[in-house]
Amino acid sequence: MTVESVRPEAPQVLEPLSTPPLAGGGVPGLGHGWKLVRDPLGFLAQLRDHGDVVRLKLGPKTVYAVTTPELTGALALSPDYEIGGPLWESLEGLLGKKGVATANGPRHRRQRRTIQPAFRADFIHEYGSIMEEEARAFAARMVPGETIDCTSESFRVAVRIASRCLLRGQFMDERAERLSIALGDVFRGMYRRMVIPAGPLYRLPLPSHRQFDRALADLHDIVDEIIDERRASGQKPDDLLTALLEAKDDNGAPIDEQEIHDQVVAILTPGSETIASTIMWLLQALTEHPEQADKVSKEVESVTGGRPVGFDDVRRLSHTNNVVVETLRLRPAVWILTRRAVTETDLGGYRIPAGADIVYSPYAIQRDPRSYQQHLDFDPDRWLPERSKDIPKYAMRPFSLGNRKCPSDHFSMAQLSLITATVASRWRFEQVSGSNDAPHVGITLRPHKLLLKAAPR
Repeated sequence: MTVESVRPEAPQVLEPLSTPPLAGGGVPGLGHGWKLVRDPLGFLAQLRDHGDVVRLKLGPKTVYAVTTPELTGALALSPDYEIGGPLWESLEGLLGKKGVATANGPRHRRQRRTIQPAFRADFIHEYGSIMEEEARAFAARMVPGETIDCTSESFRVAVRIASRCLLRGQFMDERAERLSIALGDVFRGMYRRMVIPAGPLYRLPLPSHRQFDRALADLHDIVDEIIDERRASGQKPDDLLTALLEAKDDNGAPIDEQEIHDQVVAILTPGSETIASTIMWLLQALTEHPEQADKVSKEVESVTGGRPVGFDDVRRLSHTNNVVVETLRLRPAVWILTRRAVTETDLGGYRIPAGADIVYSPYAIQRDPRSYQQHLDFDPDRWLPERSKDIPKYAMRPFSLGNRKCPSDHFSMAQLSLITATVASRWRFEQVSGSNDAPHVGITLRPHKLLLKAAPR
């Protein structure tokens, strides 16, 4: 054996990671925040032309935008990233720091264990009769020739289903209307605070700031009312609210009042907002694409034989389910998400420093022509098995994935498909004067003001 044979090998020299390119069009002082106010959907969609990872400036802060399905999958699955960044900071006033939507680490895992049983398949089946009642009542409130305010009605059915199934609440029509108005004001204001982080300026007593503060206070009041009513009743039904009121922390002690409050907020308000927004987009899709509404109606007829469609029929309504999925693709209520790097890491060959914020847009990812043929067409048949196999793995994840996957994904799909089948089998729709179905961008995406007129089939 020679000396040379036992010499350690020379260390491998790794190429230094690159810095992502800076997107053009920044404005001094505001960076790219102005573009994210003026045309956020268009701006985020065109970032794919600059690279897989692109730097943005929000005021003085650098944020990294990811533009490919593969890298959004890496963000969701890697332990190098956690919930954080501008979106979640802007939502703290609503969601708090102790709810399942914003928590990280052990607290988040404990909270998932508390709420997950409410969304087991057997529990969802128990909710079926409630979903049927509410979907049929939603369709029954439509009167031939009368204008339907889709914002109000969509929130009404979403809040009723959530409150009756998960919180065993009484019919919450008045609260649904309050939630609809308040969430619109809050999410619009929170979006501004996310893209233009002006800090103390938002405390100035301007009308828009006062409107935001009032709406936020009303949301928290609604949640306190729900909790107080349950405690005053002395009842302990087997539901999610009872599970939260009796939950224990990691030391075996009852969770504190703030965590209970934040958990109910995380269940009721974002869920109501995203489901209501998706119902609005489904109504818009049935109106804009009457041939698809006809196909849904015929499918329901073939499955039910003319009786009212029910929860147990949903699994056999394959085209209806594909209409829902295609609506979620083109008009995702959750159109922007952010993460935070917990350590310096490599993302797509670029260096991402520890503590950096990363943003990506499901709206842009799900409309990428590199992933979808005729990417802007409303084509539910693209989700047929023989066609969907060609879609990249992470190009369509409406309920996210990994440990941040929405626990209510099956619950949400069931109610969305049932509502779509129920209304499409009874009504045809057209927009009326004053309707505006252009996207209204806040923390979520919904139509500006969708007004429809229904005609019986």
